[in-house]
Amino acid sequence: MSREEIRENVFDVVIIGGGPAGLTAGLYAARADLRTLCIEGGSTVSQISVTDLVENYPGIEAIGGFDLVDRMRSQAVRFGARFTSGDVVSVEKERIGDVDGWSVKTAGDNFTTLAVIAATGANWRKLGVVGEEAFIGKGVSFCATCDGPFYRDREVVVVGGGDTAVQEALYLTRFAKKVTIVHRRDRLRATSVLREQASKNEKIEFAWNAVVSEILGEQSVKGVRLQNTRNPGDVKEIRADGIFIFVGLVPNTGFLEGVVKLDPQGYIVTDDHMQTSAKGVFACGDCTRKLLRQVVTACGDGATAAVAAQHYVEELKGIAYK
Repeated sequence: MSREEIRENVFDVVIIGGGPAGLTAGLYAARADLRTLCIEGGSTVSQISVTDLVENYPGIEAIGGFDLVDRMRSQAVRFGARFTSGDVVSVEKERIGDVDGWSVKTAGDNFTTLAVIAATGANWRKLGVVGEEAFIGKGVSFCATCDGPFYRDREVVVVGGGDTAVQEALYLTRFAKKVTIVHRRDRLRATSVLREQASKNEKIEFAWNAVVSEILGEQSVKGVRLQNTRNPGDVKEIRADGIFIFVGLVPNTGFLEGVVKLDPQGYIVTDDHMQTSAKGVFACGDCTRKLLRQVVTACGDGATAAVAAQHYVEELKGIAYK
């Protein structure tokens, strides 16, 4: 669909984001016969789309992250959801006839809609240490699926102790001859099945009670400097050809600051119906304040947000079922 064709329409709902939450919202909204537009990020990709293997999505034994997202997108398209790409820079109130609506702006387009669903996800958090920025793409990575094959028969470091860090470390053992997991505590936060797999993998070693204080190298990464969290004076260097960082997330919500309520970490605050503090703006998935950030919870959020948006739009149009 061309941009000219999109501009001719006022949408019932515009969904910002192309991950599992946004795609599920798109499926449910389109299936409810809402005029639905999904705006996929122009410079970002969903985390799940670069995940090697998803094994905890109910009903599917195992599937590649990209394949799962591709199936979701195709299903949303089949029910009539329209897609475009671009980075949203602002969401602003706009009067549409005699009702309040919203203007969603990207760098090159402006879309008018009755309701908005933010499903913008989150990006990887950086360490903020010397050498990190300088070596991004030269040994510093945030995606094992993307860059793992470059480290065949080499030594790498994985920073983090959660599910993602351990999953990516296990994936890296397909290529690297040695994977060192660096964690600030003396035990992993990951689920028991992943902890067991990592502990039994002969290629994985652990650097407990340690943080990376500097990434070393000249033209590319050659090692890391570790500092003991219990004894800051205890510093050592270990050799590494690459470092993969998985220490949490930063929500992609900057463009919504001042529009909806955000918590101190920048996550969108919603109620049980995924309604934000701004009437007609809903949010779902990893960009929201929540306990668990998984594909299955993102999909549940997306479905809820779409149904809530459907009821809101129908109320505006005066066609709500009483």
